[in-house]
Amino acid sequence: MNFWEFLESRHQQLLTDAFQHASAVFQCMVLATIIGVLIGVATYRSELAGNLATATTATILTIPSLAMIGLLVPIVGLGVAPTVIALTLYGLLPIVRNAIVGLRGVDPQLVDAARGIGMSRLAQLLRVELPLAWPPILTGIRVSTQMLMGIAAIAAFASGPGLGNLIFRGVASLGSANALNQVLAGTLGIVILALLFDAAYVLIGRLTIPRGIRA
Repeated sequence: MNFWEFLESRHQQLLTDAFQHASAVFQCMVLATIIGVLIGVATYRSELAGNLATATTATILTIPSLAMIGLLVPIVGLGVAPTVIALTLYGLLPIVRNAIVGLRGVDPQLVDAARGIGMSRLAQLLRVELPLAWPPILTGIRVSTQMLMGIAAIAAFASGPGLGNLIFRGVASLGSANALNQVLAGTLGIVILALLFDAAYVLIGRLTIPRGIRA
């Protein structure tokens, strides 16, 4: 059976695995974005706190993904839970770092002007600082998503969802008729999903970032 015949015969399962993979990455990116932006907001005013937040999330990223999931399995069990926790933690660094950089890069005169017209601290943050910091934050989200697309494949080690199961089955049965087809299908599926997500982020950027800021 050649590769195209394999795709035709397994297309339903491939679509299911691809959907689960994309869903897991998307949900973890939502969590990582919320947590990462909150950390950035809480720490960007202090050099020490910002450096500590960046160093901590960078340290998390140095932990091998297989080891991270292996450490989580005895605590939260197999399946979705270790996948979500690991991917969310791995997705934090680019978002936290870019949120801090973006918020620190907002022109202080704009913040002073907002304060001068009577805006509260929360209003300044939500209506002035975060919108101006959004372009670097979105860049961090894009980088995190590309990383998590590949890391999510390791979730198959803990019976997690996604295309990693196809890759693991292929690797485990190397030498059999469809082993290479399984690995290739899973890998290409992840690459295609990564490209689709990145195209979506480009569109989001065009819709949410004013042309003057993009320039």
